[in-house]
Amino acid sequence: MGRLFGTDGVRGVANSELTPETALAIGRAAATVLTDGCRRRPVFVVGCDTRISSDMLAGALSAGLCSVGADVIFLGTISTPAVAYLIGLYKADAGIMISASHNPSEFNGIKVFGGNGHKLPDELEERIESLILDGKADYPAPVGDGVGKITFASEAATDYIAHLKSTVLYAPSEMRVAVDCANGSASVTAKRLFADLGVQADILFDHPNGTNINESCGSTHMEALSAYVTEHKLDCGIAFDGDADRCLFVDENGNLTDGDMLMAICSLDLKERGRLNRNTVVGTVMTNFGFGKFCEENGLRFASTKVGDRFVLEEMLLEDYSFGGEQSGHIIFRDFATTGDGQLTAVQVLSLMKRKGKKLSELSGVMTRYPQVTLNIRTTADGKIRFYTDGEITKAIESAKEQLDSHGRILVRPSGTEPLIRVMVESMDTEEMQTVADRVAAVIRDRVGQ
Repeated sequence: MGRLFGTDGVRGVANSELTPETALAIGRAAATVLTDGCRRRPVFVVGCDTRISSDMLAGALSAGLCSVGADVIFLGTISTPAVAYLIGLYKADAGIMISASHNPSEFNGIKVFGGNGHKLPDELEERIESLILDGKADYPAPVGDGVGKITFASEAATDYIAHLKSTVLYAPSEMRVAVDCANGSASVTAKRLFADLGVQADILFDHPNGTNINESCGSTHMEALSAYVTEHKLDCGIAFDGDADRCLFVDENGNLTDGDMLMAICSLDLKERGRLNRNTVVGTVMTNFGFGKFCEENGLRFASTKVGDRFVLEEMLLEDYSFGGEQSGHIIFRDFATTGDGQLTAVQVLSLMKRKGKKLSELSGVMTRYPQVTLNIRTTADGKIRFYTDGEITKAIESAKEQLDSHGRILVRPSGTEPLIRVMVESMDTEEMQTVADRVAAVIRDRVGQ
């Protein structure tokens, strides 16, 4: 991949690494590439999360789009999957989301979707990137009524909520839950969504101030939600991330139900109802070893991809699979969405619980999760590159693989969205698991750590 786009769009510290100038350039280049051959004035929908920098970047991006003759429908604060959905509803040519997802508030990002609501393939990202970095693009410069205009979609949240409600097979009325909005995008939709479905939802962390997104809350910080559920004796708890494309649960006992467990619960139900295409679930190399065992025991096939929900979706489209996701909580119900959608996942799981009349802890019992530890080593962009060629790191990883052999595994990879190298180890021997992870992490920290 190139120097701007990573696993999930363009990311960086806002106004430092990701500047308004860069956002403007992305707007111009994206409009040029994605509307090539368009015989009418192109239209983009643009949404953003609650970060203080989102208005700045959305303004610059929209200026770039308008400067080459594209119109903008500004959705305001909305979730990433809402942007993907509203592209089609509003008959737009493409969509762009300003968000850095689960990252701290000082970061921001730009995610681009094509007219089909899918994240862009590498080839289109590279064409956009080439126009920006080569500095030789001959962009159109319309004047008068050729300049693009910005309109505001005041009903964007309402339209998206209506879509989510339309997917619910069995209303989860009277269920008692807690919902952690991560002080992010879900803050504008979650309360109405759950109320409309008859759910008695205590809404937590739904007062964004521009800098508190993901701060000790959301799907990366489950402790407060777990404590709240057990203290108030609720049916379960639901946590989103900053742009609400992820969803994790805690059961009635406060125990984590991660993306792998949610996939197990939902895939089994989809199979029973004849809604799981080719009896296959798509996951990633980070999917827990226990999920593969679950698939074997229940007559399901497991297909694995690189980390990133766009790679999961690409595999689903290629082979016509209908369901997949990631351990982190990106779950894709392809019958209803073109990307991971946290709020869609939440209402589907609640509906399933209500329909089956079972507690989440009981449903989670279909899968035995292998103990897993993930260590993050902070590094630089150069450190990520040197990681691949460092002989000492390679030796340490190979030694760990030999030690774990058939009773566990190790996966080491640079993050596509953060300045981190992740060391993940799984083993039924938890002491060995931690020892191996610590040993490999120490070598990486010494060789390429920041």
